[in-house]
Amino acid sequence: MSAIDWVNGLMDTLGAPGAGIAIALENLFPPIPSEAILPLAGFAASTGRMSLAAVLLWTTAGSVIGALALYGVGALLGRDRTVALAARLPLVKVSDIERTEAWFLRHGTKAVFFGRMIPVFRSLVSVPAGVERMPLPVFLALTTLGSALWNTAFVLAGHALGANWTQVTDLVSAYSKVVLAVAALSVVAFVAVRLLRRGRPSPTEVSEPS
Repeated sequence: MSAIDWVNGLMDTLGAPGAGIAIALENLFPPIPSEAILPLAGFAASTGRMSLAAVLLWTTAGSVIGALALYGVGALLGRDRTVALAARLPLVKVSDIERTEAWFLRHGTKAVFFGRMIPVFRSLVSVPAGVERMPLPVFLALTTLGSALWNTAFVLAGHALGANWTQVTDLVSAYSKVVLAVAALSVVAFVAVRLLRRGRPSPTEVSEPS
């Protein structure tokens, strides 16, 4: 059974709450794409299988619940444990973690809000929010607003397109591939810079003895 068939069956059984459950799981398991779930839920609402308002409510609730679970993971890990784990990764320095932390402290609210509209990052951004213990009311407000905008756009697109709802998935699939490609190139660039720096002699190694 495909993921789409499974989601369709879940909505047949539970209605709009089934769509919410699928979206909550999508936060924890990104391979189940919201770009497919949301237009499908909109199409289901257009056929009268469930209320459009209920779909919008439950899918947003599912997004918030899934994000909250990942926030909890980050909070349980905590800063010290996260730094210790990251420091064990090859080519990663504690200074990299500290710079990332400083960036998140400055721009974390924007990252959480706009991150809800970026594939893959949509799920991952909740973890550093938990690690940095972003105030929970702020995190919930930003997550709810960002998720509501993203979900509403896709649900309404599926509702408007009806049986052609897969056109939305095809379009966003191309967008997702671009995002993933940019992320992959960024990782490659990071590794390349680290390897080049590691291969260069330090100033003390190249200096002549006095």
